[in-house]
Amino acid sequence: MKIKPFAALRPIPARAAALASVPYDVVDTAEARALAAGNPDSFLHVSRPEIDLPDTVDIHADAVYAQGAAAFRDLQQRGVLIREPNACLYVYRQIMGGHSQTGLVTCCAIDDYTRNVIRRHEKTRQDKEDDRTRHVLALRANSGPVFLTYRNVEAIDRLVAEVIATAALYDFTAPDKVRHTVWRVTGAAEPWLQAFARVPCAYVADGHHRAAAAVRAGRLSREANPHHTGDEEYNWFLAVLFPAAQLRILPYNRCVADLHGLTPAAFLQQVSARFDCAPTAAAAPAAPRQVHMYLGGQWYRLTWRDTVADPVGSLDVSVLQDRLLAPVLGVDDPRTNARISFVGGIRGTAELAQRCDSGPAAVAFSLYPVSVEQMMAIADADQIMPPKSTWFEPKLRSGLLVHTI
Repeated sequence: MKIKPFAALRPIPARAAALASVPYDVVDTAEARALAAGNPDSFLHVSRPEIDLPDTVDIHADAVYAQGAAAFRDLQQRGVLIREPNACLYVYRQIMGGHSQTGLVTCCAIDDYTRNVIRRHEKTRQDKEDDRTRHVLALRANSGPVFLTYRNVEAIDRLVAEVIATAALYDFTAPDKVRHTVWRVTGAAEPWLQAFARVPCAYVADGHHRAAAAVRAGRLSREANPHHTGDEEYNWFLAVLFPAAQLRILPYNRCVADLHGLTPAAFLQQVSARFDCAPTAAAAPAAPRQVHMYLGGQWYRLTWRDTVADPVGSLDVSVLQDRLLAPVLGVDDPRTNARISFVGGIRGTAELAQRCDSGPAAVAFSLYPVSVEQMMAIADADQIMPPKSTWFEPKLRSGLLVHTI
């Protein structure tokens, strides 16, 4: 892997907590507007600029990207975002409840992404990739980091331990109770570059659209620059690299709006023909090869005995899709079928029951989370996971460190 220090735009310490925002893609426009209300320093004015325009404006209109660039300039002009005088690396720790993860904030090479040194496990949607590419080019910046992981390296762990023993640059607890701490690496960057040069590959854990957009923006910038040398900042994108052993994946659960013309009794009969099905008091499965289903006010445990050798086909979410959602409920393509909705594990299983009890959904499915090793094995096999298979928590905050191109 290639990594590089960068001269970050970052908030002054007194405004870091107010400026740092949730990623653009975990909130809709209304939620982003509510979070940024009364806070002109919120980075959501940059990452979700439609919140400062009338609802009648299309979120992909030119005016939206222009508004984001204007908000970005405003934060700099008011001295809320300042430029680091030298290129640096940073260490970023997040603590959520009893879980802690610590990674390196750096720039990664777009060529490593192209050469599959940085590996993916998700397809990107063209509309979302287009949106973020336009956003990067309008700002000339990566406004949010890509969440990468790698198999643990002891030498990197030692470097991180040395940094977190020093004074922090930022240390605050966000409204969602996640504590965010950032340290500037004050020593030489060379040991870090050498250590990561021995890492054979990294994996996009979260932020596939951000990564694809950054790479595409870099390529477009190359094409537009007749004097391209390879040293330009657009050849790099912002990322946080976490060791795999520290990561926690939550399930990505499913709700389906209707039973595809079946009565609850007929549907349950179809389920029982495909799985071992029994009522349970537990809302969440305790192990892989189990899916819990909520139907008519009752949870059911669905299990199966046969195994699938294929790393994608063996995932619980694939078994559910292939044996029940597609053939029985008619959810042919979960990427495009409007009858299925997805609920991140952070919302809990009570959200699934509530959606069924209150009417938007007829049936819900609670899954056991995919492991990091499964995710990496699929990426190593150059395969793609089913959509909405992983939910990583905690989420990286945007705006704490910005890479300009």
